[in-house]
Amino acid sequence: MSGLVLGIETSCDDTCAAVVTTDGEIRSNVISSQGVHDRYGGVVPEVAARRHLELVNLVVDDALRRAHADLDDIERVAVTQGPGLVGALLVGVATAKGLAAARGLPLCAVDHLQGHVSANFLGPEPFEPPFLCLIASGGHTFLARVEGHAGFEVLGATLDDAAGEAFDKGARMLGLPFPGGPAVQRLASEGDPEAFDFPIAAGVPGLDFSFAGLKTSLLYRIRDLGEERGAECRADLAASYQRAIVEALARRVERALEQTGLPRLAIGGGVAANAALRERVGVLGVEVAVPPLELCTDNAAMIAGAARFAEPLDRAAALALDAYATGARGL
Repeated sequence: MSGLVLGIETSCDDTCAAVVTTDGEIRSNVISSQGVHDRYGGVVPEVAARRHLELVNLVVDDALRRAHADLDDIERVAVTQGPGLVGALLVGVATAKGLAAARGLPLCAVDHLQGHVSANFLGPEPFEPPFLCLIASGGHTFLARVEGHAGFEVLGATLDDAAGEAFDKGARMLGLPFPGGPAVQRLASEGDPEAFDFPIAAGVPGLDFSFAGLKTSLLYRIRDLGEERGAECRADLAASYQRAIVEALARRVERALEQTGLPRLAIGGGVAANAALRERVGVLGVEVAVPPLELCTDNAAMIAGAARFAEPLDRAAALALDAYATGARGL
């Protein structure tokens, strides 16, 4: 029987634990969404960290129970080290360090972004390298060349806001709830995506992204329309705004496919759940893989999956393990 990896993920506001086999089969994948941040219009770091403290042991126990396993069956422990909210990350890191030390288990520190890429390697139909990968979420947006299982080469990244953050802030301007992506998509389904012309950072060279100008454009458009007219046009504004985000992502993906010659594409991160983005990349003429929704948003299965290809830390490094807020190029 394949060995089992216990993964823990607490980089933002979801408390996650999963059990994955060393062959890439997901035995359990528990995601506990805190559900307390919508009143603030965004994630409050201190609140998130405190909530992780309350939930993490319960979530780990639930993941083991659903996998019909206990700690005696676990061969290694994996945890997200960063990037993310440091206070939130430290809860997961401390929990993983404690479990690994108490049980004498190897500990693997996993980069959150490597986890998103590695979600593609999980069963039952793993998407194997090489491929181009777009990761778009609330905290990160980047394009990467993936040649193997243990790393990736960043080809382009956002110069300011992430695509998911653009959705969240656009939703707030439109009077929609947090998180913004699903709310904007629902309202956009009732509107005309051609009604308003929003910028897609066409002047940004290479494969980098920028969404700050798009947010500003929406703010000015709402202001210029006025309260009454703006309310009447909300669906059209949402549809046009969503179209601009999707087009900005898709055009750089298309450019990267041409530059790299890679014939295959994977997309991940929470924004990969957007139906308009899935439809748009589906007509690029290459094979496209999108993990199931529960593997696109933050989850621990991708962390445990990535740990299958990582070297465990030695005891001294494991005990000294710390969290980090940002990675290469500020990702």
